Amino acid sequence: MTQLSATQYKRRLKRIAEHPAMSAENITADRASMDKAAAVMIGIGAILLALTAAGAVIVNGRHALASYAVGVYAVTAISLGAMFWVMVFELVRSGWSAGVRRQFENVMMNIPLCVVLIAPILIFELAAGGVLFHWMMDDADAYLVNKKSSYLNPAFLAIRFLLYGGIWILLAMKLWGYSMAQDQTGDRYLVNKARFTSSWGMLLFALSVAFFAFDFLMSPDYRFFSTMWGVYYFAGGTFSAIAVVAIICCIAKFFGRMTGAITAEHTHDMGKLMFGFTVFWGYIAFSQYFLIWYSNIPEEVAWFTHRKENGWEVLAWLLVFGHFLIPFIILLQRPVKRSLVGLAIVGVWLLVMTTIDKTWIIRPMVYIRDFAQYNPGPAGWWLDVVAAAGVFAVWGGFLVRRIARVPLIPVRDPRLLKALKHKNYV
Repeated sequence: MTQLSATQYKRRLKRIAEHPAMSAENITADRASMDKAAAVMIGIGAILLALTAAGAVIVNGRHALASYAVGVYAVTAISLGAMFWVMVFELVRSGWSAGVRRQFENVMMNIPLCVVLIAPILIFELAAGGVLFHWMMDDADAYLVNKKSSYLNPAFLAIRFLLYGGIWILLAMKLWGYSMAQDQTGDRYLVNKARFTSSWGMLLFALSVAFFAFDFLMSPDYRFFSTMWGVYYFAGGTFSAIAVVAIICCIAKFFGRMTGAITAEHTHDMGKLMFGFTVFWGYIAFSQYFLIWYSNIPEEVAWFTHRKENGWEVLAWLLVFGHFLIPFIILLQRPVKRSLVGLAIVGVWLLVMTTIDKTWIIRPMVYIRDFAQYNPGPAGWWLDVVAAAGVFAVWGGFLVRRIARVPLIPVRDPRLLKALKHKNYV
C-alpha cells in the first residue's frame, strides 16, 4: 500500500467504509448478550474445574492432573495455531484473509490465558517431585536421567516455560497492538510493522512451540524421543485454529453479522486450508510412526506399543479414521468447503478429535508400572470429560468476551477492499 499516494490511500479507506457490509450493526457483536454468554461459559467452566479438583480426591490426583492437561494442551495448540495464521497472513500480504483475520487474532489473544492455565501443571509437577513427569520421580532410571540432566532438570524447565510464555505473549501483544491501532488510525505503515514482526516472530514461534511440545508432552516419558514431535503438535494446532474460526464465523452469520464481509469465497479458502492441514497432520503422524516402526529402537517403540494395548488401541484407530480419513473424504467435497455451516460442523468434529489426540498422548502415562494398581477403569472416565470440558468452557468464555469488545473485522485494513471483492476460480 505504500505505493499509493496519500490521496489514493484515503480514497481507498473511504470506499471500504462506504461498502454495505461495513455498517456498524453488521461488523459489531451485541456486547450485552455476548458478555452474558461469556459469563455463563466461564461459570460452567469454573464448576467443571471444581469437579476436576474433587476428582483428584475421588479418583486420584494423577488422573485429575492428566485430564486437566489434556484440555490445556489442546486449547494452547489452538491459540498458537491462530497466531501462526496471523503471521502467515501478514508475511504473504494475503488480501482475501483480511475479512477473517480478526477472528484469528481473537483466538490468538487467548495465549496469555493458556500460559496461566499451564502454570498449575508445572507447579504441581515441581512441588510433588513429579506427577506425570516420570524423570522427576525417585524411581526413574538414574543412569538415563543423569545423562539427560543438563536439559531435564526442574529449574531449567521452569526457565524454559517462562521463556516460551514470554515469547508467545510478546508476539501476540505486538500483532494485536498493530491491528487495534490500525482500526483507530488507518495508518498504512502498521501493515509493514506487523509483517516485520511476523518475519522474526515466525522463527521464535517455531522454536518455542517445538521445544514446548518436547518439554510438556514428550518428556513425561523420558525414555521416548522423536525429532518430529514438535511438528506433530504444531500440525494439530493449525487446522484446529481454522476450525474455531469457522465456528465463530458461522455463529456470527447466524445472528446476522458479517453479511457480505464473509462469503462462500472466504469459506472456500478456509476449507482448503483446513483440508490441507488435516492432510499435513496425517502425513506427520504417519511419518513419525513409520520411522519409529522401521528403526525398531526399544526406547521409541515402547511408547507406541503401550498405546496399542490396554484399550488405548481404540483411540489409536479412532484417530486414524476420525482425525484423518473421515475429514479427508468430507473436505474433498467442494460444496462442503463453500458451506459455512458444513465447515463449522466439520470444525466441531475436528476439535473433538484434537482433544482425543491429546488424550491418547497424555493419559496412558497415568497408570503404568507401579501405578497400574490404582486404575479405576471406566469409573474414572467422567473425570476426563469434565476436566477437558471445563478448560474449553473457560477458554471459550474468554474468547467470546474478547469478540464482543472489538469489531468483527479489521475495519481500516487497506486490504479489505480486495477481501470484499474476493473470488475463487478453482
